[in-house]
Amino acid sequence: MQALTSRQLLVLVVLTLVWGINWPIMKLGVTGYPPLTFRTLCMWLGLPVLASVLVVLKVPFHIERRHWPELLRLAVFNMFFWHALAIVAIQSLSSGRAAILGYTMPIFSAVIGALWFGDRLAARAWTGVAAAALGVALLLWHEMSQLAGKPLGVLMMLTAAATWAVGTRMLRRTTLPVPTLAISFWMTALTTGVMTVLATVFERGQWRMPSPEGWGAIVFNAIGVFAFAQAAWFYLARSLPPVASTLSVMFIPVLGVFSGALWLGEVLHWQDWAAVALMVLAIATVLLPGAGASASTKRS
Repeated sequence: MQALTSRQLLVLVVLTLVWGINWPIMKLGVTGYPPLTFRTLCMWLGLPVLASVLVVLKVPFHIERRHWPELLRLAVFNMFFWHALAIVAIQSLSSGRAAILGYTMPIFSAVIGALWFGDRLAARAWTGVAAAALGVALLLWHEMSQLAGKPLGVLMMLTAAATWAVGTRMLRRTTLPVPTLAISFWMTALTTGVMTVLATVFERGQWRMPSPEGWGAIVFNAIGVFAFAQAAWFYLARSLPPVASTLSVMFIPVLGVFSGALWLGEVLHWQDWAAVALMVLAIATVLLPGAGASASTKRS
């Protein structure tokens, strides 16, 4: 397993906080408000902020035309399905359980990598996958009866997670000679166009001004998610091994569950607490250096 650098660790911590607390914020934002329109507004506000970051950091925007097809494929699997399906699904699910279903992505990613991408996972990595899977199962324990009555929301969230897992694998293997921030900007721009079309086709008759709470959720998503978290995730996905970059974010649904309980009054059970320990174990299997890494460090 590859140990994280201090920069990667800092990015991971901030990413976990932003994405974790965003689940109840999104739930608040789409309660009584058209979800596709909500997501579209977030993207239109976040895109110029992300562009400003590229300008300040002097990151070139240009991507050669021959790379456009690959960029489009990356956007489809990393963003199109995820942002369209997840934001609709969260309307019918509690914020914490939507986060849990969404973050089955690392489990999908590990299994897809082993079955279709030829990854050879060490026993330690499989331990992390198993711990994360058990944690997800525990967190869903008390929700199965409710989820059974909302099959479409569950199916959409699981489909979003599975396509995101494939997208993460594709991003890890991309040969695009382009800075990650530029890839993030153009994938966000493409997704903004897709979401605008979907919101216009399916929700135009429901358009209205968001409430003050809705605007707060939109601004948080625009700046926290699309100007920072999305680009931060792409950076981690390209710079870390697939299992490390996916299992390392497994604390996000735990944070989503507990922040949802705190802000939205969603009820916690003993399974939630047990899942915290399992998620910490899953993270430890990929973030803590193994004996071989420690020995190498001592020799150097």
